[in-house]
Amino acid sequence: MTEQEAESEGVTARYYETDDERVLEFDREGATAAIAQNVEGYAMLKVRPSVDGDELERYYGFDMALDHAAELLGVSPHDLPVPDAAEDMGM
Repeated sequence: MTEQEAESEGVTARYYETDDERVLEFDREGATAAIAQNVEGYAMLKVRPSVDGDELERYYGFDMALDHAAELLGVSPHDLPVPDAAEDMGM
């Protein structure tokens, strides 16, 4: 199982894979956001307020999903660290 972490500007990102999904989880001072995609990596990205939370929106592009996740955390999208293994998420 691939698992990587990155940290920047007070935001911690954790990327991992489950049996069903690729997950990029963010945490900033207790605020969370998650971006998930099917494990095959070809479906739209789902943005959730947490890993187990209800889906808020779906996006084709990784940049748009990152924008939404940053909004949930109250930071700029440029402040979100992205582990190398997650850089190819999106369609």
